This record gives sequence, C-alpha cells and structure tokens, in this order.
Amino acid sequence: MTEAPPPRRMAPEAGPHLWNAAALSPADWMLPLGAEAAAEAHDAAPAAPLPRLDPVLSRVVERLLHGRGFVLLRGLPPPEDPGALLRLLGARMGEVLAPQPTGTGPLFNEACDMLLLLCTDSTTVVLRSAAAVHNTLLKANRAALELLYQPLPQVEVPVFAVSTGVFSARLDHAALAQAASPEAVAALEQALEAPGLALSLPLRSGDVLALNPFLVWAGRARGLVAQPLLAREDSRLTEGAFAGLLRA
Repeated sequence: MTEAPPPRRMAPEAGPHLWNAAALSPADWMLPLGAEAAAEAHDAAPAAPLPRLDPVLSRVVERLLHGRGFVLLRGLPPPEDPGALLRLLGARMGEVLAPQPTGTGPLFNEACDMLLLLCTDSTTVVLRSAAAVHNTLLKANRAALELLYQPLPQVEVPVFAVSTGVFSARLDHAALAQAASPEAVAALEQALEAPGLALSLPLRSGDVLALNPFLVWAGRARGLVAQPLLAREDSRLTEGAFAGLLRA
C-alpha cells in the first residue's frame, strides 16, 4: 500500500511583500519624479546617461523584487509614444520582453518579473498582496491552500510556491477554472474578498505603475499600456516553480 505524502510544511508569509490596504499610505508606494528627472525621461536617447532618473529606477527595481512589490512613479508628462517611453525606462531596469497578448482574465498575470503600466487616461487599479491572500487562506482553509501549491492543469504551474525561501504567486483564472477542486477555487475567491486586502489606487495620465506580478495581483483596467520586463538578477522565471513560463 502506497503511503500518502507528508503534509506540506506551510507557514505564514512575513516581510515587506505582506501588506494590507489599511496599513499603507501614499508615501509607501509613490515616488514623485522631480522636473529634472522627468525631463531626462522625456528627452533621453536610449543609451544616454540619466544621472537623476537612473537612481530612482534602481530604487524601483529593489522595491519590486524585494519590497512591497509595487511603486507608482508620478511626474512624467503624458508621452506621445507610450510604448517608446516604457521601453526606455524598462531597458534601464531589466531586460525588455516582447509585449504579450492581452489576457482575458481579471488580473495582470504576464510572465515577467516586473510589469510597467503607463496610464493614458485616468483610471483606478485594484491591488492585493499575494502574500496577504496566502495568509488569509492559510488561516481559513489549509487544505485548499495545500491544493493551490500543486501545479494546475494546462499551465503546469501552481498558484503559490516557495523556492529556496522565496515566495511567489501567480493567479491564472483560466487555468484555475480547470482545477480539480471547486472547493479550493471557492476558498481562494473568498480569501481575495477578505476585508482590508484590496488597495484601490487612482492613476493619472502619465503615471507609471510598476509592479511585480508574482508579489502583487493587480486588476486589469482601461487606459493602461503594459511593458513586461525580466529581472537581470533574482528572476523568478529562471528557476523554481515558474521557470517554464517564458518558454510556454
């Protein structure tokens, strides 16, 4: 008789990537650009040095990969070519990936370490800490969370994973709909709606919202142009549970 595998040792997540809306203020997510840094972004050639903007972008990368997982850059004038501006910023932050087909699900879940979203028309984006959803589910339904650590059909990746101590999470509603356990799906949807988790972030034209889709789950909204990036270091797409996504 085959013995059942031992239960997964799941523990609550902790650290800056764990947050809830009520505990944050604009100072926690916004990096205002001064006029000189904004001018650099507006006028720079791709290889030109940007002594004022580059340090800001380095801080953005650090926050995306090792911090709360999202940053709002404010102060850029609305560009004539949003794609060109995003590629210019992205090339200084990581490897610019080819734009991916617009998903049909409710969340941005592009296969990337960093996603730049440039606002072309005022809108609101709803953000959730994936770690906060994880901890809510751990407390409410441990059995359901255990199932969501298993690879989902079709995409062959899980919803939640911890590889070498690094937490990652990706919510693909289309793949989740094919999961074998409707109970686990229902438990996850209930956790998503837990009070205090969702942050409604108003965006102005010209704003650039940078986020790590493996740490922050962001709802799709109108008026946004997206640019995916691959991190030069500490990429969640080069090893671990999500390493095959770029090849899919």
